[in-house]
Amino acid sequence: MNLLNMGLQGTIPLAITNLSFLTYLDMSNNNFSGQIPDEMRNLRRLRFLNMNYNQLSGLIPSSLGSLSNLESLYLQKNYLSGAVPWSRFNFSKLKGIELQQNQLTGALPIKICHQFPNLEYLMAGGNEIDGEIPKSLGECSQLKELFLGENSFSGSIPMEIGNLSQLVLLSIGQNKLTGTVPSSIGNLSNLEYLVIRETNIHGNIPFQLGSLWSLRWLVLQMNSLSGEVPHSVFNLSKLQVLSFVENNNLSGTLPPLIDKSFPNLEHLFLGGNRFYGSIPTSISNLSTLVSLDLSSNSFTGLIPISLRNLRLLQIFNLGFNYFTNNLSIPHQDFLTSLANCKNLTIFNFGNNPITGILPKSIGSSNLSTSVVNLIAYSCEIKGRIPEEIGNLSSLVILDIDDNELTGVIPETLQRLTNLQLFAVNENMLEGSIPLGFCNLKNMYAAYFSDNRMSGKLPSCLGSLPLLNIIDISVNAFNATIPTTFWLNKGIQQVYLSKNFFDGSISEEIGNMESLLELDLSENRLSGRIPTSIVKLQSLSNLALSNNRFDGEIPDSFPYLTALEHLDLSLNNLSGSIPQLLETLPNLNYFNVSFNQLTGEIPNGGNFVNFTADSFKGNAGLCGASRFNVKPCKENNVRQKPSSNKRLLRYILPLIFSVVVVATIVILYRKCGGRKTIYFPTLPNIPSLILERISYHEIVRVTNNFDQENLIGSGSYGLVYKGVFSDEKTYAIKVFNSEMQRALQSFDTECRIMRSIRHRNLVKVITSCSNLDFKALVMAYIPNGDLDKWLYSPELFLTLVQRLGIMIDVASAIEYLHLGYSSPIVHCDLKPSNILLDEDMIAYVGDFGIAKLLTEEQRMEQTKTLGTIGYMAPEYGSTGIVSTMADVYSYGILLVETFTGKKPTDEMFSGELTLTKWVSEAFSSDVMQIVDVPLLNSNGEISRSKYEKCLISVFVVALECATEFSEMRLNMNDVVRKLQKIKTELLH
Repeated sequence: MNLLNMGLQGTIPLAITNLSFLTYLDMSNNNFSGQIPDEMRNLRRLRFLNMNYNQLSGLIPSSLGSLSNLESLYLQKNYLSGAVPWSRFNFSKLKGIELQQNQLTGALPIKICHQFPNLEYLMAGGNEIDGEIPKSLGECSQLKELFLGENSFSGSIPMEIGNLSQLVLLSIGQNKLTGTVPSSIGNLSNLEYLVIRETNIHGNIPFQLGSLWSLRWLVLQMNSLSGEVPHSVFNLSKLQVLSFVENNNLSGTLPPLIDKSFPNLEHLFLGGNRFYGSIPTSISNLSTLVSLDLSSNSFTGLIPISLRNLRLLQIFNLGFNYFTNNLSIPHQDFLTSLANCKNLTIFNFGNNPITGILPKSIGSSNLSTSVVNLIAYSCEIKGRIPEEIGNLSSLVILDIDDNELTGVIPETLQRLTNLQLFAVNENMLEGSIPLGFCNLKNMYAAYFSDNRMSGKLPSCLGSLPLLNIIDISVNAFNATIPTTFWLNKGIQQVYLSKNFFDGSISEEIGNMESLLELDLSENRLSGRIPTSIVKLQSLSNLALSNNRFDGEIPDSFPYLTALEHLDLSLNNLSGSIPQLLETLPNLNYFNVSFNQLTGEIPNGGNFVNFTADSFKGNAGLCGASRFNVKPCKENNVRQKPSSNKRLLRYILPLIFSVVVVATIVILYRKCGGRKTIYFPTLPNIPSLILERISYHEIVRVTNNFDQENLIGSGSYGLVYKGVFSDEKTYAIKVFNSEMQRALQSFDTECRIMRSIRHRNLVKVITSCSNLDFKALVMAYIPNGDLDKWLYSPELFLTLVQRLGIMIDVASAIEYLHLGYSSPIVHCDLKPSNILLDEDMIAYVGDFGIAKLLTEEQRMEQTKTLGTIGYMAPEYGSTGIVSTMADVYSYGILLVETFTGKKPTDEMFSGELTLTKWVSEAFSSDVMQIVDVPLLNSNGEISRSKYEKCLISVFVVALECATEFSEMRLNMNDVVRKLQKIKTELLH
């Protein structure tokens, strides 16, 4: 019976088990689900059973052991779990068994070859099988293929494997193996594929491997091997793949007649070792070579120009060596020779002492559509950048920094419309940034620093939609910074220091809402520091030193809660240092030296760590003796402002930042009846504050809580929208006053939200509270929640949007865990609590069951549980919450965002969970679990980069959602990893 690839589904029909004369049954490549029925034992004559590539789950029934005539058992790529019932299998005639890519556990039987004396194929990779590789495997004299990779095997590789004289494939990588590579493997004269990667194997490569004349693949990458590679290894004439890259410390030289050693070689990966010597010219005779990676070694001499013969070459990576070619000498100009390689995509020869000028041939027609990455940084290249560089239309990365380039940046650069990273820093370039640079709409990072460039900053830079980093520091740019530059909402890092910019900073700087670092130091900027800078809620580094700024330090600075580095030194600033700067939780560098400041130096918060150097050169300052300033007089510690000014400067900012529940009774009267609440606005700060509101006003703006204004509902109440007298729309969260837990939730949100502020947290404007009514007035987020966007058929999120959303969420949780004086645990991360604005920026909301821990108290036990499916195991079983509980929830949320599968989906039953489903996919094809709309929407992103991004995201998700809390990532690492993934995707 052959049912191969018929699209069948449902459970295996028991009627099949009545076909008692059946000898051959192939049900592979279908969608059968459920368990393998015990009744299969009735098929006594069965010799061949293939159930590969289905959705079978549960245990492998021990009753299969009664099929004593079975010769082939194939159960690959299902959802089978539990220990394999080896002891019940009496398959003396068995020749092949395939169990890979399931969730099977346990260990292999110690006397496996006694049970299966005729075994030819044992394929059990991609499971969770542990224990040691049994020595008795050496007795399976008929064994031809042994695949045990991607499991949890420990111990050493048994010497007895060398007895398997018929073995063709040996793959035992990605395990927890230790010890060395046994020399007995050299006895396997029929071996064609040897893969031992990503283990803890150490020591030398045994010289006996050089006797494996049939070997096609030799992959020993990502281990801890060291020592000289035996020269005999370089005589394996059938090798197609040789890979020793990463985490090894191997040495040796390439054979002078490498073409005779490896006439069939396609991929040579030796990067990240200690190989030395020169590249033999005979390498140009390897006509089948596709990949050449010799990077990060100690190779010397010249890169041979005969490489032009490698017509199939795609990857050329010789970076970080000691090659000394002079590109101005024809017989050393390997760049011109490689112009014949029409398939070349990766072109890296950076960090070598290569001299000469870049030849015009670098833009040859052969390379114009193939080269994606051109990397030549940290060489000694001189002369001009050739105009022909503009012919490389597929170029995504152009990195030629740290050379001796002169002249101007060619106008032809504007033709590189796919360019995402452009680096020419640390050269001797002149002229200005060409206007055509603004045509590069995919540009992500641009580095012009440390040159001799001048002129005005192009006004169109503010319109580059993907620009994230721009560095033009240490040049001679002048004039004012164009107002349009500050309109770029997505840029995160701006470095304009050590130029001759003059004029003032425009208030438009507040548009740069994603900005993390801004360095304008050592220019000629003047005027007041714009108050709109308070909008930059993610800003961590602000350097304005050595300019001509005057006026006071803006009172709004204390609201920049992410600020870590603030340098205002060498200006003409006056007035006092805002006292509330000492409340900034992350501030670790502060310098206001050499200004005209007066009054008392704050002495709380992180100011206890600052020294006198931060304040010198300000004759009017007073304070603690350690600051080397005069003591403040008791009656003149600080000129006391009027009560109105003090109210505006100190008390009201706290109200603006969050709801200060503890001071509600002091600052305003409770709402209800005729009683009103007053919310004075703070000057020079973007106001979300309602000037005047009452219970009746809430009733009015919601049209008496009309269903048309209802925008959400939860366990503890309803959320309405309303347009107030300032013509702005706000969200009003009305708590169910009849539920005790709802009232507790209201108190919790007030307590948590009164002291935190982050651009990715839903902003709470104020509260309204009396005995019968409790509500929070919050910023209105117009695009709804993430749950709607993931599961509404008419809505779609791109890969870049999903990645950006999850970085936003991770940044918010990182702030809650690490950016505030006491850790805050959200406790209920899920898609419905993630809101999206019109620019698809994400905001975390609903802190109704959050926990505020103390510095000493890193976990807490609670009776209030989060949402099933998103709760960490320790949270759901014991009620213990810690920051690691949020990390687990975030991991589940990350998987859901990219798979479109909820953790409570009906497909996840029994032992199959969302995370196990993802783990299993790594053993086969991760792309099969990706949310279907994402599969065909990569746009201009290459398929390989698209898939690499998704795989990397799932790796981070599994590192977050691991069962054991101590093994989870912290949110700081999560943010860093995801930002790196996004950078690699867009580069």
